[in-house]
Amino acid sequence: MIISRHLMLLLFSAAIVFAQSCGSPNPKNEAEETTEVVLPSVGAFGEAISKEGAVPVSEIASLINTDEAIPVKVSGTIVEVCQHSGCWLTLDLGQGQTLQVNMKDHAYSVPKDASGKKVWVEGEALRELISVELLKHYAEDAGRSREYIDSITRDEWQYTIEAKGVIIEE
Repeated sequence: MIISRHLMLLLFSAAIVFAQSCGSPNPKNEAEETTEVVLPSVGAFGEAISKEGAVPVSEIASLINTDEAIPVKVSGTIVEVCQHSGCWLTLDLGQGQTLQVNMKDHAYSVPKDASGKKVWVEGEALRELISVELLKHYAEDAGRSREYIDSITRDEWQYTIEAKGVIIEE
């Protein structure tokens, strides 16, 4: 009986130590999670694409005439980049409008410091209704103020591209 108690106490103690060690964060993994990949400020991102055949982004409205996504290749100037992870960017359409470019399947990112640079984008484009929730998410990713984010109260029609590849130059 004494041996059984000692054995039970030993097993109980081992179980406690094991349970505590499983819940402990691994310092190596913690460091890996917080390490940010620094991308070059120019170059090609995503799938390989070329600049040939690109139309100015200002022509996007004339290209989209159905509710179906269409393949496009456009060039323009980057207005804004997601400051959270570089998973989207916007292009200037003129007259205060922008085109939302999302990286296909979040498979790649673009440099966060690419605003104002020339870009070529290839992917699937369409005009879609963006929800208030998603518009607020984009505003947060862009680092907008709480006041600005709270002022978003209506869905908005936007031209969007799901980009398979992007080329950024100075």
